[in-house]
Amino acid sequence: MLESATFVFFLIAIALVFDFLNGFHDAANSISTVVSTRVLSPKFAVLWAAFFNFSAVFLVGTAVAHTVGKGIIQISIVDNLVIFSALGGAIAWNLITWYYGLPSSSSHALIGGLIGSAVSKAGLKTLVWTGIIKTTLFIFISPAIGLMLGFIFMVISMNFSRYSNIAKTDRLFRKLQLFSAAVYSLGHGMNDAQKTMGIIAMALFSQGLIGDTFHIPVWVIILCYTMISLGTMFGGWRIVKTMGTKITKLQPIGGFSAETAAACSIIGASVAGIPVSTTHTITGAIVGVGSSKRLSAVRWGVAGNIIWAWLLTIPLSALIASALYFFTRFVVL
Repeated sequence: MLESATFVFFLIAIALVFDFLNGFHDAANSISTVVSTRVLSPKFAVLWAAFFNFSAVFLVGTAVAHTVGKGIIQISIVDNLVIFSALGGAIAWNLITWYYGLPSSSSHALIGGLIGSAVSKAGLKTLVWTGIIKTTLFIFISPAIGLMLGFIFMVISMNFSRYSNIAKTDRLFRKLQLFSAAVYSLGHGMNDAQKTMGIIAMALFSQGLIGDTFHIPVWVIILCYTMISLGTMFGGWRIVKTMGTKITKLQPIGGFSAETAAACSIIGASVAGIPVSTTHTITGAIVGVGSSKRLSAVRWGVAGNIIWAWLLTIPLSALIASALYFFTRFVVL
């Protein structure tokens, strides 16, 4: 049954559950700053973010989806059980980190799941090291870029408004934050929805259902953007609190700077086909904004806990996926 083409449709359903959870888990990234600065209420913030999550379908190609689909593990060894285990490992890690309110990366959980299940089936030779190294490097590069840009945008914004009074500055950046939240949500949709596209296309290709050339069907693109947007609409409120209030206290000027910095980084990575973590990038941007005032404005203990979650995501999701692979193979089959 696991090897049948019919089972692929079950895998697609699981992948869409992951896509929904990705939006649910990462909703905090899109709305935490705009909610914590009270520019939008939580209800309107998630609708705003979800709309722009989906709007990204019209703005970018599928470079990230191709990286996930054939740039992490050898596609020749992929079967239904590999994909099932990879998705299981990623979903389990997402739920664990959601429960504890840790903003970990859904993207890296999925990549860890792919690595764990592929190695369990055929060993280390199945890994595409160029793609894995590039993705792993961006665990450190994307938050660093976000931090640097967050710092720069905050300094520019403060200098731009230095001759204005607090009330005028607040009103201006409340309006600008609607724009920055929209652009950030576009970037989130661009990068994260494509990861599920890559998994679904991998499942279809492994069973010969999309021909001899790996590509992303249009219906898969529409479906994945729809599901991540629905997940964003339901939101992950535990993580909103961590991202919006626990790392540093944000005002509209800081929220605008953090969202704009993160959006620039994520959209650039999406165009380059790099599956970065939107979570890592916005966290780095928020830290950059906080540190532009003074280093003590950042709650480094909270930031440290988040970094540990980042570092553990790939190995632990790989371990869960590997355990699921062996359990399914030897117990269920």
